[in-house]
Amino acid sequence: MDKRDILSLSLAELEEILVSSGEKKFRARQIYEWLHIKKVESFDEMTNISATLLTKLNEEFYINLLNISRKLESTVDNIVKYLYRLSDGNYIETVLMEYNHGMSICISTQVGCKMGCTFCASTIAGFVRNLEPSEMLQQIYSTEKDSGKKISNIVLMGIGEPLDNFDNVIKFLQILSSKEGSNMSLRHVTVSTCGLVPKIDKLSDLRLGLTLSVSLHASNNKTRSEIMPVNRTYNIEELIAACRRYIKKTGRRITFEYAVIDDVNSSNEEAFRLAELLRGLNCHVNLIPVNAIKERNYTSLIKNVHNFQNNLKNKGINATIRRTLGSDINAACGQLRRDEIK
Repeated sequence: MDKRDILSLSLAELEEILVSSGEKKFRARQIYEWLHIKKVESFDEMTNISATLLTKLNEEFYINLLNISRKLESTVDNIVKYLYRLSDGNYIETVLMEYNHGMSICISTQVGCKMGCTFCASTIAGFVRNLEPSEMLQQIYSTEKDSGKKISNIVLMGIGEPLDNFDNVIKFLQILSSKEGSNMSLRHVTVSTCGLVPKIDKLSDLRLGLTLSVSLHASNNKTRSEIMPVNRTYNIEELIAACRRYIKKTGRRITFEYAVIDDVNSSNEEAFRLAELLRGLNCHVNLIPVNAIKERNYTSLIKNVHNFQNNLKNKGINATIRRTLGSDINAACGQLRRDEIK
Protein backbone atom coordinates (compact mmCIF):
# COMPACT_ATOMS: atom_id res chain seq x y z
CA MET A 1 0.00 0.00 0.00
CA ASP A 2 1.33 3.42 -0.97
CA LYS A 3 1.72 5.82 1.93
CA ARG A 4 -0.36 9.03 1.91
CA ASP A 5 0.96 12.57 2.11
CA ILE A 6 -0.52 13.58 5.47
CA LEU A 7 0.42 17.29 5.23
CA SER A 8 -1.75 17.63 2.12
CA LEU A 9 -4.87 16.44 3.96
CA SER A 10 -7.43 18.83 5.40
CA LEU A 11 -8.56 18.28 8.97
CA ALA A 12 -11.90 16.92 7.74
CA GLU A 13 -10.13 14.41 5.51
CA LEU A 14 -7.84 13.30 8.32
CA GLU A 15 -10.81 12.93 10.69
CA GLU A 16 -12.67 10.78 8.18
CA ILE A 17 -9.67 8.50 7.65
CA LEU A 18 -8.99 8.02 11.35
CA VAL A 19 -12.63 7.48 12.34
CA SER A 20 -13.08 4.91 9.56
CA SER A 21 -10.11 3.00 11.00
CA GLY A 22 -11.61 2.95 14.50
CA GLU A 23 -9.84 5.96 16.05
CA LYS A 24 -11.52 8.75 18.01
CA LYS A 25 -12.24 11.92 16.03
CA PHE A 26 -10.30 14.17 18.43
CA ARG A 27 -7.09 12.32 17.55
CA ALA A 28 -7.13 14.00 14.14
CA ARG A 29 -7.08 17.44 15.77
CA GLN A 30 -4.13 16.43 17.95
CA ILE A 31 -2.18 15.20 14.93
CA TYR A 32 -3.15 18.27 12.90
CA GLU A 33 -1.79 20.51 15.66
CA TRP A 34 1.50 18.63 15.71
CA LEU A 35 1.81 18.97 11.94
CA HIS A 36 0.69 22.56 11.35
CA ILE A 37 1.31 24.41 14.61
CA LYS A 38 4.25 22.60 16.17
CA LYS A 39 5.46 21.61 12.69
CA VAL A 40 7.09 18.32 13.66
CA GLU A 41 9.10 16.39 11.10
CA SER A 42 8.44 12.93 12.53
CA PHE A 43 5.38 11.15 13.90
CA ASP A 44 7.49 9.95 16.81
CA GLU A 45 7.67 13.56 18.08
CA MET A 46 3.92 13.46 18.82
CA THR A 47 4.13 12.77 22.54
CA ASN A 48 0.40 12.61 23.31
CA ILE A 49 -0.32 10.00 20.63
CA SER A 50 -0.46 6.33 21.65
CA ALA A 51 2.24 3.93 20.48
CA THR A 52 -0.38 1.94 18.55
CA LEU A 53 -1.57 4.98 16.63
CA LEU A 54 2.02 6.13 16.00
CA THR A 55 2.75 2.75 14.44
CA LYS A 56 -0.32 3.11 12.26
CA LEU A 57 0.69 6.62 11.18
CA ASN A 58 4.19 5.49 10.26
CA GLU A 59 2.76 2.60 8.24
CA GLU A 60 0.10 4.55 6.36
CA PHE A 61 1.40 8.13 6.04
CA TYR A 62 4.54 10.17 5.45
CA ILE A 63 5.48 13.76 6.26
CA ASN A 64 6.63 15.38 3.03
CA LEU A 65 9.89 17.12 3.96
CA LEU A 66 12.17 19.50 2.04
CA ASN A 67 15.94 19.63 2.26
CA ILE A 68 17.99 22.83 1.94
CA SER A 69 20.31 22.27 -1.02
CA ARG A 70 21.67 25.81 -1.10
CA LYS A 71 21.08 28.96 0.93
CA LEU A 72 22.23 32.38 -0.24
CA GLU A 73 22.11 35.42 2.03
CA SER A 74 22.32 38.87 0.50
CA THR A 75 24.95 41.24 1.83
CA VAL A 76 23.05 44.30 0.57
CA ASP A 77 19.44 43.45 1.51
CA ASN A 78 17.65 41.44 4.19
CA ILE A 79 17.02 38.69 1.66
CA VAL A 80 17.66 34.96 1.95
CA LYS A 81 17.19 32.65 -1.02
CA TYR A 82 16.66 28.92 -0.51
CA LEU A 83 17.08 26.19 -3.06
CA TYR A 84 15.03 23.31 -1.71
CA ARG A 85 15.46 19.72 -2.84
CA LEU A 86 12.19 17.80 -3.00
CA SER A 87 11.76 14.15 -2.05
CA ASP A 88 11.87 13.13 -5.74
CA GLY A 89 15.15 14.98 -6.38
CA ASN A 90 13.65 18.03 -8.09
CA TYR A 91 14.47 21.58 -6.99
CA ILE A 92 12.39 24.66 -6.20
CA GLU A 93 13.23 28.14 -4.94
CA THR A 94 11.92 30.14 -2.00
CA VAL A 95 12.84 33.70 -1.05
CA LEU A 96 12.56 35.17 2.46
CA MET A 97 12.31 38.97 2.57
CA GLU A 98 12.38 41.27 5.57
CA TYR A 99 10.35 44.48 5.43
CA ASN A 100 9.37 47.05 8.03
CA HIS A 101 5.95 45.42 8.29
CA GLY A 102 7.38 41.94 8.90
CA MET A 103 8.71 38.86 7.15
CA SER A 104 7.44 37.95 3.69
CA ILE A 105 8.07 34.77 1.77
CA CYS A 106 7.84 34.15 -1.96
CA ILE A 107 7.09 30.50 -2.65
CA SER A 108 7.03 28.30 -5.74
CA THR A 109 3.92 26.41 -6.88
CA GLN A 110 5.37 24.22 -9.63
CA VAL A 111 8.65 22.57 -10.55
CA GLY A 112 9.43 24.69 -13.58
CA CYS A 113 6.85 26.57 -15.63
CA LYS A 114 5.10 25.95 -18.94
CA MET A 115 3.99 29.55 -19.60
CA GLY A 116 7.07 30.53 -21.62
CA CYS A 117 7.39 34.22 -20.67
CA THR A 118 10.57 35.34 -22.40
CA PHE A 119 11.86 37.54 -19.56
CA CYS A 120 11.58 34.84 -16.87
CA ALA A 121 14.26 32.30 -15.96
CA SER A 122 11.71 29.90 -14.42
CA THR A 123 10.52 28.65 -17.78
CA ILE A 124 13.96 28.07 -19.33
CA ALA A 125 14.66 24.80 -17.49
CA GLY A 126 11.22 23.47 -18.49
CA PHE A 127 8.14 22.27 -16.65
CA VAL A 128 8.30 19.06 -14.62
CA ARG A 129 5.25 18.83 -12.35
CA ASN A 130 2.87 20.60 -9.98
CA LEU A 131 3.73 20.99 -6.32
CA GLU A 132 1.56 19.28 -3.72
CA PRO A 133 -0.06 21.39 -0.97
CA SER A 134 2.44 19.90 1.48
CA GLU A 135 5.38 21.13 -0.61
CA MET A 136 4.00 24.67 -0.61
CA LEU A 137 3.36 24.53 3.14
CA GLN A 138 6.82 23.13 3.83
CA GLN A 139 8.48 26.07 2.08
CA ILE A 140 6.94 28.20 4.83
CA TYR A 141 7.49 25.76 7.71
CA SER A 142 11.09 24.90 6.75
CA THR A 143 12.03 28.53 6.19
CA GLU A 144 10.57 29.59 9.52
CA LYS A 145 12.44 26.78 11.25
CA ASP A 146 15.76 27.62 9.58
CA SER A 147 15.50 31.40 9.99
CA GLY A 148 13.89 31.43 13.42
CA LYS A 149 11.52 34.14 12.14
CA LYS A 150 7.73 34.15 11.93
CA ILE A 151 6.40 34.76 8.44
CA SER A 152 3.50 37.21 8.22
CA ASN A 153 2.99 37.59 4.46
CA ILE A 154 3.03 35.03 1.67
CA VAL A 155 3.42 35.62 -2.05
CA LEU A 156 2.79 32.87 -4.60
CA MET A 157 5.08 34.37 -7.20
CA GLY A 158 8.07 32.03 -7.30
CA ILE A 159 8.65 29.30 -9.86
CA GLY A 160 5.47 28.27 -11.69
CA GLU A 161 2.04 29.64 -12.55
CA PRO A 162 -0.16 29.26 -9.44
CA LEU A 163 -3.47 29.15 -11.28
CA ASP A 164 -2.13 26.39 -13.55
CA ASN A 165 -1.93 24.31 -10.34
CA PHE A 166 -5.34 25.55 -9.23
CA ASP A 167 -6.68 22.67 -7.12
CA ASN A 168 -3.47 22.16 -5.14
CA VAL A 169 -3.06 25.90 -4.56
CA ILE A 170 -6.62 26.21 -3.25
CA LYS A 171 -6.07 23.20 -0.98
CA PHE A 172 -2.85 24.80 0.27
CA LEU A 173 -4.71 28.03 1.04
CA GLN A 174 -7.47 26.18 2.86
CA ILE A 175 -4.98 24.32 5.07
CA LEU A 176 -2.93 27.48 5.64
CA SER A 177 -5.97 29.45 6.80
CA SER A 178 -7.51 26.65 8.86
CA LYS A 179 -8.21 27.86 12.40
CA GLU A 180 -7.01 24.49 13.70
CA GLY A 181 -3.69 24.99 11.89
CA SER A 182 -1.65 28.06 11.00
CA ASN A 183 -4.83 30.18 11.00
CA MET A 184 -3.32 32.74 8.61
CA SER A 185 -5.68 35.34 7.20
CA LEU A 186 -5.68 35.15 3.41
CA ARG A 187 -5.60 38.95 3.35
CA HIS A 188 -1.88 38.43 3.96
CA VAL A 189 -1.57 36.25 0.85
CA THR A 190 -0.91 37.36 -2.74
CA VAL A 191 -1.49 35.00 -5.68
CA SER A 192 0.02 35.90 -9.03
CA THR A 193 -1.06 34.86 -12.50
CA CYS A 194 0.09 35.52 -16.04
CA GLY A 195 -3.55 35.70 -17.10
CA LEU A 196 -5.40 32.36 -17.13
CA VAL A 197 -8.84 33.89 -17.60
CA PRO A 198 -11.06 30.89 -16.70
CA LYS A 199 -9.08 30.33 -13.49
CA ILE A 200 -9.35 34.01 -12.53
CA ASP A 201 -13.13 33.68 -12.80
CA LYS A 202 -13.04 30.45 -10.80
CA LEU A 203 -10.93 32.13 -8.13
CA SER A 204 -13.28 35.10 -7.91
CA ASP A 205 -16.20 32.75 -7.21
CA LEU A 206 -14.41 31.54 -4.06
CA ARG A 207 -14.14 35.07 -2.59
CA LEU A 208 -11.08 34.16 -0.54
CA GLY A 209 -10.09 37.71 0.39
CA LEU A 210 -6.57 37.37 -0.99
CA THR A 211 -4.74 39.82 -3.26
CA LEU A 212 -4.63 38.96 -6.95
CA SER A 213 -1.53 40.03 -8.83
CA VAL A 214 -1.72 39.96 -12.64
CA SER A 215 1.42 39.91 -14.78
CA LEU A 216 0.54 42.29 -17.60
CA HIS A 217 3.85 43.58 -19.00
CA ALA A 218 2.37 45.19 -22.13
CA SER A 219 -0.56 47.35 -23.17
CA ASN A 220 -1.19 45.83 -26.61
CA ASN A 221 -1.68 42.31 -27.89
CA LYS A 222 1.22 42.34 -30.35
CA THR A 223 3.88 43.09 -27.74
CA ARG A 224 2.31 40.94 -25.04
CA SER A 225 1.98 37.93 -27.34
CA GLU A 226 5.66 38.24 -28.23
CA ILE A 227 6.87 38.18 -24.63
CA MET A 228 4.01 36.24 -23.01
CA PRO A 229 2.67 33.32 -25.11
CA VAL A 230 -0.39 33.01 -22.84
CA ASN A 231 -1.73 36.16 -24.54
CA ARG A 232 -2.25 34.14 -27.73
CA THR A 233 -4.90 32.17 -25.83
CA TYR A 234 -6.32 34.86 -23.56
CA ASN A 235 -5.73 38.30 -25.03
CA ILE A 236 -5.57 41.60 -23.18
CA GLU A 237 -9.23 42.44 -23.74
CA GLU A 238 -10.33 39.09 -22.26
CA LEU A 239 -7.88 39.46 -19.36
CA ILE A 240 -8.97 42.97 -18.41
CA ALA A 241 -12.63 41.91 -18.60
CA ALA A 242 -11.87 39.05 -16.19
CA CYS A 243 -10.11 41.49 -13.88
CA ARG A 244 -13.15 43.74 -13.87
CA ARG A 245 -15.33 40.76 -12.96
CA TYR A 246 -12.91 39.79 -10.17
CA ILE A 247 -12.95 43.28 -8.66
CA LYS A 248 -16.74 43.52 -8.87
CA LYS A 249 -17.31 40.11 -7.30
CA THR A 250 -14.66 40.26 -4.54
CA GLY A 251 -14.37 44.00 -3.83
CA ARG A 252 -10.59 43.54 -3.82
CA ARG A 253 -8.05 45.74 -5.60
CA ILE A 254 -5.86 44.07 -8.22
CA THR A 255 -2.14 44.63 -8.62
CA PHE A 256 -0.76 44.65 -12.16
CA GLU A 257 2.89 43.64 -12.48
CA TYR A 258 4.78 45.36 -15.30
CA ALA A 259 8.43 44.56 -16.03
CA VAL A 260 9.80 47.57 -17.91
CA ILE A 261 12.04 46.28 -20.73
CA ASP A 262 14.06 48.79 -22.71
CA ASP A 263 13.01 49.02 -26.39
CA VAL A 264 10.25 46.45 -25.85
CA ASN A 265 7.52 47.95 -23.64
CA SER A 266 9.09 51.08 -22.15
CA SER A 267 7.98 53.85 -24.53
CA ASN A 268 5.85 56.86 -23.63
CA GLU A 269 3.17 55.59 -26.00
CA GLU A 270 3.10 52.26 -24.19
CA ALA A 271 2.61 54.03 -20.85
CA PHE A 272 -0.23 56.14 -22.24
CA ARG A 273 -1.95 53.06 -23.72
CA LEU A 274 -1.58 51.25 -20.40
CA ALA A 275 -3.15 54.17 -18.54
CA GLU A 276 -6.09 54.14 -20.92
CA LEU A 277 -6.44 50.36 -20.60
CA LEU A 278 -6.61 50.51 -16.80
CA ARG A 279 -8.75 53.61 -16.51
CA GLY A 280 -11.59 53.14 -14.00
CA LEU A 281 -10.16 49.91 -12.52
CA ASN A 282 -9.53 49.59 -8.78
CA CYS A 283 -5.90 48.70 -9.29
CA HIS A 284 -2.27 49.42 -8.58
CA VAL A 285 0.63 49.09 -11.02
CA ASN A 286 3.87 47.61 -9.73
CA LEU A 287 6.71 48.55 -12.08
CA ILE A 288 9.68 46.18 -12.11
CA PRO A 289 13.15 46.82 -13.51
CA VAL A 290 13.57 43.65 -15.54
CA ASN A 291 15.90 41.04 -14.04
CA ALA A 292 18.98 40.25 -16.12
CA ILE A 293 19.20 36.57 -17.08
CA LYS A 294 22.00 34.91 -19.02
CA GLU A 295 19.82 33.62 -21.86
CA ARG A 296 18.25 37.01 -22.69
CA ASN A 297 19.67 40.42 -23.51
CA TYR A 298 16.84 42.36 -21.88
CA THR A 299 17.83 45.51 -20.00
CA SER A 300 16.04 48.06 -17.90
CA LEU A 301 17.56 51.49 -17.24
CA ILE A 302 16.16 52.87 -14.01
CA LYS A 303 15.60 56.28 -15.62
CA ASN A 304 13.27 54.63 -18.12
CA VAL A 305 11.34 52.96 -15.30
CA HIS A 306 10.94 56.32 -13.53
CA ASN A 307 9.82 57.96 -16.76
CA PHE A 308 7.24 55.21 -17.27
CA GLN A 309 6.00 55.73 -13.72
CA ASN A 310 5.64 59.48 -14.20
CA ASN A 311 3.67 58.97 -17.40
CA LEU A 312 1.24 56.68 -15.60
CA LYS A 313 0.88 59.03 -12.63
CA ASN A 314 0.21 61.98 -14.95
CA LYS A 315 -2.68 59.95 -16.36
CA GLY A 316 -4.09 59.24 -12.92
CA ILE A 317 -2.80 55.67 -12.50
CA ASN A 318 -1.34 54.66 -9.13
CA ALA A 319 2.11 53.22 -9.86
CA THR A 320 5.14 52.37 -7.74
CA ILE A 321 8.54 50.89 -8.55
CA ARG A 322 9.45 47.62 -6.92
CA ARG A 323 12.71 47.85 -5.02
CA THR A 324 15.33 45.55 -6.51
CA LEU A 325 16.25 43.00 -3.86
CA GLY A 326 18.90 40.33 -3.63
CA SER A 327 20.78 41.35 -6.76
CA ASP A 328 23.99 39.87 -5.37
CA ILE A 329 22.44 36.41 -4.91
CA ASN A 330 20.39 36.01 -8.12
CA ALA A 331 17.13 36.42 -6.22
CA ALA A 332 15.05 36.47 -9.41
CA CYS A 333 13.03 33.25 -9.51
CA GLY A 334 14.37 30.36 -11.57
CA GLN A 335 18.04 31.28 -11.77
CA LEU A 336 19.29 29.19 -8.87
CA ARG A 337 17.31 26.11 -9.94
CA ARG A 338 18.54 26.48 -13.49
CA ASP A 339 22.17 26.69 -12.37
CA GLU A 340 21.76 23.65 -10.08
CA ILE A 341 20.30 21.58 -12.93
CA LYS A 342 23.22 22.55 -15.14
